[in-house]
Amino acid sequence: MKTDDPCLPLSENKFLLKYPKGKQGTRGQKQIVTENKSTLQFYLMIILSVNIVYAIVQYVFFWEKFTAGVIAIFLFAVCVNLGSYQFMVFMSRATYSTEGALLDSGGDLNMQSGMGENIKDLILLTCIIQGLSLVSNYFWILWLLAPGRAFYMLWVNILGPWFFAEAPEVDEKKQKKMERKMKRH
Repeated sequence: MKTDDPCLPLSENKFLLKYPKGKQGTRGQKQIVTENKSTLQFYLMIILSVNIVYAIVQYVFFWEKFTAGVIAIFLFAVCVNLGSYQFMVFMSRATYSTEGALLDSGGDLNMQSGMGENIKDLILLTCIIQGLSLVSNYFWILWLLAPGRAFYMLWVNILGPWFFAEAPEVDEKKQKKMERKMKRH
């Protein structure tokens, strides 16, 4: 009898995916360090490739339109990308003991809804806009999405809950005590 036959019941199929029992384990510090290194390498390749392609295409095909304003915006994009990358490097810096043992893995760049995710979004937005600006310089206006997103996150996470928070409940005993104290004075 053939064991990899798809017509067999699931219990007899040796290629059945098996799920681990119990709760899912957390990622270890060494795994976070290796994932951070690969993430940093990936985003460095994206930044370098987009900037090199942009500079070559502008130089070869659009030299007449390569004015001081376009050069300034290009340099600003390079600064945003490199600044964001350096922030990710700083954020994910691991600490080692003098013997070489890993003490702290640094920040996790791949954590859901973390700061690393927002920085990666900024790098991708800048690179996409840089690529689109080869078609038309008006695509640089899309950079206004970054402060718009920052304000949205500020509103949703900090300002909105603060403005619309319900008043804290006051204990009746404390309220009466405060009223008596105020009447005395």
